[in-house]
Amino acid sequence: MRQFYLGYKEHPNLQQLVGEIPWGQNLLIISKVKSVSEREYYLRMTAETGWSRNVLLHQIKTDAYSRHKKAVKQHNFKTTLPAAQAEQADEAMKDVYALDFLGITKPVVERELERRMVNHIKDLLLEFGHGFAFIGSQYPLKVDDEQYFVDLLFYHRRLRRLVAVES
Repeated sequence: MRQFYLGYKEHPNLQQLVGEIPWGQNLLIISKVKSVSEREYYLRMTAETGWSRNVLLHQIKTDAYSRHKKAVKQHNFKTTLPAAQAEQADEAMKDVYALDFLGITKPVVERELERRMVNHIKDLLLEFGHGFAFIGSQYPLKVDDEQYFVDLLFYHRRLRRLVAVES
């Protein structure tokens, strides 16, 4: 039997991840991603989220690794969640999203951005990642005696938390 050198012998954590995802996804990662840390990211995310080959290819083409790992995330997790949950929530979220599927070529007003996101909700959920469920747009929330409207409201199944997106 012919053996392929994948460069994973020196990296046992990668070797285990290779066995957790389908061979087609492995071949895609091997052919498109050269950096060991990037390969680990795509292997891990494919194993955790069940990315199909098409979704994985989209994530590689839009450089999900750089967007997820290198961006400084803006959120209030540290002040609103216990430390362990804050860290888990931070790992589950991205800060930079590739929203090119919305077809926006120039600055738009908030309502237009929201409308396009709702119209492309399937693509938006794929970009957000595994575990998100769409609740609604302009979702009314009452806090004390004040009424607020959240631009987009999601529920993250693994975190068991609501996630509000304000554009």
